[in-house]
Amino acid sequence: MARYTAEVCWALQAGEDFAAGRYSRRHAIGFDGGTTVPASASPHVVGRWADQAAVDPEEMLVAALSSCHMLSFLHVARLAGFVVAAYRDRAEGTMAEVAPGRQAVTTVVLRPGIDWAGGVPDRDTLDRLHHDAHEACFIANSVTTRVVVEPDQDPVGSSAGRGRSFA
Repeated sequence: MARYTAEVCWALQAGEDFAAGRYSRRHAIGFDGGTTVPASASPHVVGRWADQAAVDPEEMLVAALSSCHMLSFLHVARLAGFVVAAYRDRAEGTMAEVAPGRQAVTTVVLRPGIDWAGGVPDRDTLDRLHHDAHEACFIANSVTTRVVVEPDQDPVGSSAGRGRSFA
């Protein structure tokens, strides 16, 4: 069993009014490798009390799904005999109401663009690689969010017009 840690630190600043909700949501998240990331609530949630330059939990969830899918994809592509030269993703999450007064990130769309070195998989093989990557992704296995993969181009470089949804 593996364990993962994060340290979240926040403090009320001088002049802020906690009881009235007038306080900064800016905080820091430290990870076990020593990296500290400036974080905040989303400006969509708390308006001016957010730090727009910091990452918010919703962005971190989208990034975690994207990063995990990419790492899983690189692994399954390698096992299938393909060489990925570059991978980029323009992932996007959507927040929606799931019950009165309750919201959740209900859908994350991954839009991977892949540069291949050597052989290029056909469309069906690429779909299978993405499916296998989704099945192997620890983060996707940990959430109920619907994940959709919409490659930004067909393997041969033409524009893609379909996405693959994974639950």
